[in-house]
Amino acid sequence: MDSFFVVTAPGLEEFTARELRSQEIEPVLEPGGMLFQGDLSALYRANLQLRTASRVLARLGNFFFATTFPELQKRASRLPWERFLTPGQPVSLRVTCHHSRLYHSEAVGRTVAKAISERMGQASPLHKPDEESDDPPQLVIVRLADDKCTVSVDSSGVLLHKRGYRQAVAKAPLRETLAAGILLASGWDRASPVLDPFCGSGTIPIEAALMALGIPPGSKRRFAFMGWPGYDEQLWNTLNTGELKAAGDLPPILGSDRDAGAIKMAHENAERAGVVEFIEFKCQAVSAISPPSLARLKPGWVVTNPPYGLRVSEGRDLRNLYAQFGHVLHEKCPRWNVMVMCSDPALLGQMQVKLDTSLGLVNGGIHVRVGRGIV
Repeated sequence: MDSFFVVTAPGLEEFTARELRSQEIEPVLEPGGMLFQGDLSALYRANLQLRTASRVLARLGNFFFATTFPELQKRASRLPWERFLTPGQPVSLRVTCHHSRLYHSEAVGRTVAKAISERMGQASPLHKPDEESDDPPQLVIVRLADDKCTVSVDSSGVLLHKRGYRQAVAKAPLRETLAAGILLASGWDRASPVLDPFCGSGTIPIEAALMALGIPPGSKRRFAFMGWPGYDEQLWNTLNTGELKAAGDLPPILGSDRDAGAIKMAHENAERAGVVEFIEFKCQAVSAISPPSLARLKPGWVVTNPPYGLRVSEGRDLRNLYAQFGHVLHEKCPRWNVMVMCSDPALLGQMQVKLDTSLGLVNGGIHVRVGRGIV
């Protein structure tokens, strides 16, 4: 059994842990994410199935102590690098040092690079980490804290929020992992209607359709572990072939936005994701939303990320928009569940809907609160 660490965005840990348990993987919460023990199947399933995680790391054995550079090189050279790298393979190193005698991160990185070369018999070219690249070199993460060194190899490659479908984005796009996170946090049952009246480039409706259909978020992308010497392609193909939910069983999934360009992008993204036929996109103001008729018998969910006065609407007073949004919800979506992400609790108060704002997240570097309640 190997040790793996799932990196999550702040606030999403609880939901990532639930996802792991649904895969029969028991996580242990730690700062920045969670640790789990497993085999290759568990590693592959985590990358394939997790909707809210940022990346999955493989730990190279247990941690070790190092207080000098010769000691660091000696102990790092004993790690089983050959399980994850081929001789001469380019790598990128990300090093952090806290409260340790070895505090110079660049020097620590050079020493670990020498250790890799010593173990593999050939130097590995060093590249700078690049999270925006579509084909990044193998990432190695080195963490020194209180003289304790932990070395991990990234199994994901491109960050997990990049499902491969979102090439067109509107202003202030919402990451796919965060969209999936607020859908999970809303308690949406995947059988009732779901509506996003500020859908932008369509991330929330698309993630909802993928969830309702049972399409794994990683089913159409490549992962770093596919380049490891021990990659088991047959095992991966077996795990990536599952039964999808019948399309006829899907609830109405609705997305709207007053920006015609955003709706065009949303449609294109949904097409790439293979779910465009399961989502109804409309170009309309929030005042024009019209929930499906069956909602009178079965209330649904409003899950949305409206403008909150930063980046998109700098300097604009949005109090009237939120007040109008709340009025529309009371008039057209009575008894519906509502989930609204916003950086300003005062704006949420304009909706006149009783909301629980205890959940905090980070969206594009902005600390936000998530308001949950029933209209």
